[in-house]
Amino acid sequence: MSARSLVHGRAAGPVVKLDDPLSFWGGFDSASGKVIDRFHPQHGACLSGAILFMARGRGSSSGASVLAEAIRLGTAPAAIILLEDDAIIATGALVAQMLYGIDCPVAAIGDPAEWHSLSALPRLGIDAGAEAVRITRPG
Repeated sequence: MSARSLVHGRAAGPVVKLDDPLSFWGGFDSASGKVIDRFHPQHGACLSGAILFMARGRGSSSGASVLAEAIRLGTAPAAIILLEDDAIIATGALVAQMLYGIDCPVAAIGDPAEWHSLSALPRLGIDAGAEAVRITRPG
């Protein structure tokens, strides 16, 4: 697999794939874990505990603080799997890991076909380490 670990950690959960990029600042409610951008195709979807697939984030560096707060509250996705590297999302997950000791692994899969194939599965596990990213189907 051609995945890069942006933030280390382990997680498992149901897969949620977003059709469009999401800004955590103004598009996600850290208190409920839901998409609140009323123009987003998945408006109202709950991302809490999910293995979130989205191609990339959408702007605002403040999104890192919203993601970190959601991780602290336990309302964030369990892991985030991107198609492209995203420094804002990685920063939010890293800050939560450093301040709160809570992992939300973030990985980027450079191959669109592989990313789409994995995003269609119902559940996944991820082990994102320094050397490799392992994505599995939990039993």
